[in-house]
Amino acid sequence: MQIQVAEVAIEVQKKKIKNMHLYVKPPCGRVVISAPMRVPNKTIESFARQNLPWVRRQIEKFRKQPQPAKRQFVSGEKIYLWGAAYGLVVIESAKPAYKIMGDKILLYLPKKSSVEWREKFMREVYRAELIKKTEMLMPKWEAITGLKANAWRTKYMKTRWGTCNIVAKRIWLNVQLAEKPTVCLEYVILHELTHLVEKYHNKRFYGLVAKFMPNWREVRARLNNLRMEAAE
Repeated sequence: MQIQVAEVAIEVQKKKIKNMHLYVKPPCGRVVISAPMRVPNKTIESFARQNLPWVRRQIEKFRKQPQPAKRQFVSGEKIYLWGAAYGLVVIESAKPAYKIMGDKILLYLPKKSSVEWREKFMREVYRAELIKKTEMLMPKWEAITGLKANAWRTKYMKTRWGTCNIVAKRIWLNVQLAEKPTVCLEYVILHELTHLVEKYHNKRFYGLVAKFMPNWREVRARLNNLRMEAAE
């Protein structure tokens, strides 16, 4: 559900919680209110209006943050893989491929390929690396938690690091996780596995997450630093 308060669009998420919470989330200041299931919409709107000055200040902070230069995927650029910086080396080739050599990532790309084409290919590089890493980490966390997904898959997402289809017991992981330190992927895996037994982000949910990863807040903070919100 979405409400409009003055010039601000606000996403409302009703959950099994006791109190209302207001968030302004990166990267562009998306405004979200989490509210108890039975709270009337008028009460939610009133809560939003009371906090509108604070919301505007937070949105302005996001707008003033310097935006990173758009990548061109050419030799000399820095690319991140599992939290480490790699120098990009582009090599002309009729057959697209990639290779990791020391602190370099070699991209074998067709001559005159567009920036958009190179960006899509880099996503497939991240997908391949994410699959390899998840094949090792998913069984690890399933064993630790005693929880098991029926399937897991990868896709490119703009606003979520991971999602969980509770009915199908299927987990989706964002290919961009391959840019972050491995522990961030472990947190998202744990987060989504926990949704198999608790749908809502309530006290029980975070109690289970903390049981298996006591420092989850620190890890989530690292995850949030990359122009995207935490897994929800």
